[in-house]
Amino acid sequence: MMKSFVAAVVQDAPVFFDKEKTIDKIESKVREAAKEKAQLILFPEVFIPGYPRGLIFGTVVGGRTPEGRELFLRYWQNSIEVPGHETERLAKLAKEVKSYIILGVTERDKISDTLYCTLLYFSPEGKLLHKHRKLKPTAAERILWGEGEGKDLQVQDTPLGKIGGLICWENYMPMARMALYEQGIEIYVAPTADCRDSWQASLTHIACEGRCFVLGCNQYLTKNHYPEDLQKLLGDHPSLPSTGGSVIISPLGKSIAGPLYDQPGILYAEIDHREIVKAKMDFDVIGHYSRPDVFEYSWRKG
Repeated sequence: MMKSFVAAVVQDAPVFFDKEKTIDKIESKVREAAKEKAQLILFPEVFIPGYPRGLIFGTVVGGRTPEGRELFLRYWQNSIEVPGHETERLAKLAKEVKSYIILGVTERDKISDTLYCTLLYFSPEGKLLHKHRKLKPTAAERILWGEGEGKDLQVQDTPLGKIGGLICWENYMPMARMALYEQGIEIYVAPTADCRDSWQASLTHIACEGRCFVLGCNQYLTKNHYPEDLQKLLGDHPSLPSTGGSVIISPLGKSIAGPLYDQPGILYAEIDHREIVKAKMDFDVIGHYSRPDVFEYSWRKG
């Protein structure tokens, strides 16, 4: 049986559209969590360079504007290449604090220039352990991000347990979840931009369905976090503020930290693998509660 450990979920806002200053902030938050002995530290979806809630990039159906293209260029310039200078900084940070860091970024493809909503995993050895590109950007997100290929749905087998996850509404895709369950996932990370009550219900369901710990992580974001020139584009946008809702849930669907709303903060919880085993007594989605004689499942592995 693996030893228990402390996991941390960081709810905060980036330095919007500024990747270098955002990484400075990440370093500060990681060191704060490390002082509390956190061995796994999770940040929200596209924390670099920020989830552009409320911005339309000059688009309507059938039309684009020059100003919108300029804003897209600005967002693109503050996205990161993987691997690259920014990932080297983050890998060095993970080695410094001897913790796993899992972080949402907008990734800029080195060849095509297409942007992707990507989740990065850094190991305590200072390595970029894994990256996952979001399978299906939601609604207007498709203006910004391409679709991931789906070959990177691997769970990482680590000394802390089997760690993996999906980004935001990917978690509504039953077959994507099943790909993680089939690999015996134990610590399920779900960075998001969704702060609605329905999202909490989904995370609770995933914990019960997968009999795994679920770490939900969102940004706390207000209009004042945007640069002044972008605040003028927002008006009184109904999607702001993003109130957060970060949470850590046990394998039986009980909240053990959070949900945290209306403020930045860091949630901490002990991850005890004995709780996973106890939860599987009466339900195991790939074990005694599965029916492979009735259902067939396959996914395109990398």
